[in-house]
Amino acid sequence: MADRIYQKLLDAYASNQKLLSILLDPDVYNTEAKLSLLISYLEDCHIDYFFIGGSLLKDSDIGFVIEFLKRHSKIPLVIFPGNGLHIDNTADAVLFLSLISGRNPELLIGQHVSVAASLKDSGIEVIPTGYVLVDGGRSTSVSYLSFTNPIPNDKPEIVSSTAIAGELLGLKLIYLEAGSGAIYPVPEKVIHHVRKSIGLPLIVGGGINTVEKAINILQAGADMIVIGNKLEKDPEFIKDISSILIKYNKSLDIH
Repeated sequence: MADRIYQKLLDAYASNQKLLSILLDPDVYNTEAKLSLLISYLEDCHIDYFFIGGSLLKDSDIGFVIEFLKRHSKIPLVIFPGNGLHIDNTADAVLFLSLISGRNPELLIGQHVSVAASLKDSGIEVIPTGYVLVDGGRSTSVSYLSFTNPIPNDKPEIVSSTAIAGELLGLKLIYLEAGSGAIYPVPEKVIHHVRKSIGLPLIVGGGINTVEKAINILQAGADMIVIGNKLEKDPEFIKDISSILIKYNKSLDIH
């Protein structure tokens, strides 16, 4: 199926099933030993996607990470690009991110133009995604490198209006991001406001470092949560999150 990654997101959204993605920074997971250790932690977990990308990718080979994961895992691989250079056609899909909360033309459309033709010819599934940066309590790599100020986290109307604009522009996903290593995640009030305002799958990432936060974000309306920075520090955490999602989704089947 040409759009199997996005279709799974649509199906989950329609049925209120929750999805879990792990964000892997190739600058961190840059050896077979580190990737093998990660895979060992995931043996009993249910992970829907690997998101692969980072803000810098200074010394890493994104193709190496993808090739290793394809050999050792059946989890779909989705590129989460920090810029237009972070594309690898051997992945299953790419989030074609437009930073709609900012006013930097390069991240709204500029870098997209430079890779558009090659992406269209590549055959990789391309998912147009509205990327919305919400204040997570500290300056993050994405805000610094994108020359973008996050939307204040006490302004749910601005966040939801931004998401609505993305939907009306024809984007297929909305991704609310507090930033890697955020002190706190996107507030539940903001997520709930956005969920009521759009008819698209909603992804939330950044600052999800406790089970309680994950549960609150899911209950507020996120269709998928993304775990990244916390996993690097505490690999066992993913088992707790996976267990929570499995129980949540099974409870929906019962009812």
